[in-house]
Amino acid sequence: MANSQFDLFLQEATYLDDSTEHGLNRDRLFGLYTSWCFINQRSPGAEPQFWSAMKHRINPRHNRLRMKGPAAADYIVASYPGLV
Repeated sequence: MANSQFDLFLQEATYLDDSTEHGLNRDRLFGLYTSWCFINQRSPGAEPQFWSAMKHRINPRHNRLRMKGPAAADYIVASYPGLV
């Protein structure tokens, strides 16, 4: 069971893709987190707090994470407004 906002974020907005060596870079992972917070009406932690929490959960440089769910859609639309 998820026991923090950061655990819930990883569970609901990301998935592990074993077929790749690469995953989300730092900017995209934090951007996805802020989109997840917006959709779930949560206050996002500051970026240093986010990275402090992530270092105990994932390897930020080699995480093999992909986006999923409503937060992914929100992040993509916010990042590439010309798509809409």
